[in-house]
Amino acid sequence: MTMDAAHASHAPCPCGSGEPIGTCCGPYLSGETVAPTAEALMRSRYSAYVCQKISYLKDTLWPKYQPGFDEAATAAWASESRWTGLKVLSTSGGQTADRDGTVLFEARYLSGAKLTTHRELSRFRKKAGRWYYVEALEEK
Repeated sequence: MTMDAAHASHAPCPCGSGEPIGTCCGPYLSGETVAPTAEALMRSRYSAYVCQKISYLKDTLWPKYQPGFDEAATAAWASESRWTGLKVLSTSGGQTADRDGTVLFEARYLSGAKLTTHRELSRFRKKAGRWYYVEALEEK
């Protein structure tokens, strides 16, 4: 491990957990392990945008949607945005014993000179022991 990599693993995780990335989202982003809950997957997907791990976003998308994933456009959007924070507002299901779950969150980012708050109720589903992002749902 290089000195930069060692330092990076102790840096705060972009997901806002307060943990170092090396013990939070880092192992998911590197493929070392899979996220154990829907919330952990959602947080790691946010971190993937921040860290520009676009292939992780595709790999954690529900398999039937992966062929339509636009890696180039997603990479451009992720790199042109300055990610400023994530707040998890609520979760339903999505625990290790569940097969489905939802996470309501707000992700903040600067694009150009505009600060945007993206609020989404995300649906997640587990298949073969691995969580995937399925879709954004309408809040009720």
